[in-house]
Amino acid sequence: MVDITHKVNTLREATAEAIVRTSSQDTIDALKNNQVPKGNVFEMAKAAGLLGVKKTPDLLPDCHPLPIEYTGIDYVINGLEITITMTVKTIYKTGVEVEAMHGASVVALTMYDMLKPIDKGVEIGTIRLKTKKGGKSSFHINTEGLKAHVVVCSDTISKGKGEDKAGEAIMEKLKELGMTSEKTIIPDESEQIKNIVESNQSDLIIFTGGTGVGPRDVTPQTLEPLLDIKLKGVEEQMRSYGQERMPFAMFSRSIAGIKDGKLILALPGSTRGAVESMEAIFPHVLHAFKVIEGKRHD
Repeated sequence: MVDITHKVNTLREATAEAIVRTSSQDTIDALKNNQVPKGNVFEMAKAAGLLGVKKTPDLLPDCHPLPIEYTGIDYVINGLEITITMTVKTIYKTGVEVEAMHGASVVALTMYDMLKPIDKGVEIGTIRLKTKKGGKSSFHINTEGLKAHVVVCSDTISKGKGEDKAGEAIMEKLKELGMTSEKTIIPDESEQIKNIVESNQSDLIIFTGGTGVGPRDVTPQTLEPLLDIKLKGVEEQMRSYGQERMPFAMFSRSIAGIKDGKLILALPGSTRGAVESMEAIFPHVLHAFKVIEGKRHD
């Protein structure tokens, strides 16, 4: 299966549609009046559809087992056609499009099986995905024109005694998002951190390093007094995401906030910590720029 461990949970929803075509009005009348010999077609097909949704990962090898938190099935009769609408919801890392389509197909197949003794011309028509939301396409962030500056805070790297991997990983992630960025390496010194915040004109400034509990880790206490607004939810998201993957993430003092319209972030100095923090909040954290401009969250 595809690795989804780097993704974050969001509300995922998908609606699929299937069409069953009958060949006579007598079949439709039997359906409406619950006179089909095999029993109540609508109720039996609904039960089968619910099982179909739940059993999707058992039958399709690449589908992830996931918690199904809502399934809704509706029928509409139009002439000789029955339109089946299947809606599935979950809060998880991956979508439920296949679950919705599989459920709709099982409903259609059950109706076919129950109707064929009274209608030899019954057939299954189109099975398609109507809508989906909750994934990347639902939270598109326009990064055009946004500039970022990555600041590596490390005594060792600034002296040329170590290789910067965290800063490079952050810049690679920004590149994937379509953002231009540049990098500066400085020692763990409060004055240099302050100077960058006060003088840098980038839209986004990302510090990496100095967020631990060591005697030279001064980035958080330097940045906090400078911020106009702290984004505590962003900080919580980074720590929560990291804690699910590495127990030592509890020691991170990552920072997020706004200063003079600039988004300021302080991420761990370890490559893994920096990458996981980026995965935890990007691209969604860039929505801050819309809010800064006075636009609504919705």
